Amino acid sequence: MRAGQRSERVEIQRPADGQDDYGQPTVGWVSVRPVWANILHRSGIESIRADAPTSIVQASVRIPLLAAEGVTTAMRVLCADGTAYGIKAILADRVRREYVDLVCETGASDG
Repeated sequence: MRAGQRSERVEIQRPADGQDDYGQPTVGWVSVRPVWANILHRSGIESIRADAPTSIVQASVRIPLLAAEGVTTAMRVLCADGTAYGIKAILADRVRREYVDLVCETGASDG
């Protein structure tokens, strides 16, 4: 995968549990690594959630194979503009073994 094909700097993040100042559990995100990626939007889906229309955007986030080490579907991709994509599937390039496509969604739960 040539560098010109990666057009956006993103952060791979994992969920991190912790506690606030009062000892109450909190859920947040911790950056695992920054990586250059190519993001292709596949579709926008309108669905009804809790009697309110929700827009769901599906995307393929292509990253280099070495950058994908340790990435799981429990993680998310955070873009520079603040868009968070929840990782739904991880598809490896089985022919050239150069990249990994992360099948992602945003909108329903915002990653």
